[in-house]
Amino acid sequence: GRVLELGIGTGRLALPLHKRGVQVAGIDASPAMIAKLRAKPGGEEIEVHEGSFVYLPMRDKFSLVFVAFNTLFVLLTQEDQLRCIRSVASRLQEGGLFLVEAFVPDLCRFDRGQTVRGLRATEDEVHVEVSQHDPATQQICAQRVVLTNEGIRLYPVKLRYIWPSELDLMAKLAGLELKHRWGGWAKQGFDAGSEKHISVYALAA
Repeated sequence: GRVLELGIGTGRLALPLHKRGVQVAGIDASPAMIAKLRAKPGGEEIEVHEGSFVYLPMRDKFSLVFVAFNTLFVLLTQEDQLRCIRSVASRLQEGGLFLVEAFVPDLCRFDRGQTVRGLRATEDEVHVEVSQHDPATQQICAQRVVLTNEGIRLYPVKLRYIWPSELDLMAKLAGLELKHRWGGWAKQGFDAGSEKHISVYALAA
């Protein structure tokens, strides 16, 4: 059946799927990312919608909708995240599945709501990550700072994380139920030590 990727980006997942004969479509809010997808072999053949995936503009239904690489977390409010999941549920055909790949929040990474980490240091450049955590909104605002002789470059990231149990409740409110949860793509068990989860939902019976 047809597959929809939320946050299709440059096609890192969609293009290999397309090459295997999967009829894949996508949506992304970044024109620059879509342009990179279009420039790759096969990129022009994939149906891509530009815009936020809070509401899905396509009318077709899909056998699988998936969102990988923590991309669901770029929606910065619980309301928008729930709206997105409800929109996904409305676009699933009978027997269709919704798959989410996301990290498990680890608040021990933060000391008094912040963290500074040195990521890389060479003779020519230094990479530092600076993050701030707001537990009231479950938001993390981070900057990767790259310092070189040519100057300073900033790579900002802002997200709202979702606890796995909170995601299950959102899915339930959208008319979905959890079918599988694994600790990784190899379908390893999910437990208290898991750093990520692959969660698969289906329309509730």
